[in-house]
Amino acid sequence: MTAKEELHQLIEALPEADVHAARRFLEFLSSANDDPFLRALREAPEDDEPIGSEEDRSAQEGWEEYRRGQAREWEEVRAELAHD
Repeated sequence: MTAKEELHQLIEALPEADVHAARRFLEFLSSANDDPFLRALREAPEDDEPIGSEEDRSAQEGWEEYRRGQAREWEEVRAELAHD
């Protein structure tokens, strides 16, 4: 069975309530080939550089701040960036 035949079977098995969402997703996938930005993201090489100890330490500090409730609200960050 081909992949497209398997997709047809999955579509036939969908509950009617999920058909609209499946259609929208398939339309998105179909049109994604026309979008140069999405195509560039899809075709970009995978980042395979190892993470350094400084990056590791910085990420860990960020998570610790988040767990302590010291994270900033997105609206606050966005407002700050808009003023720069």
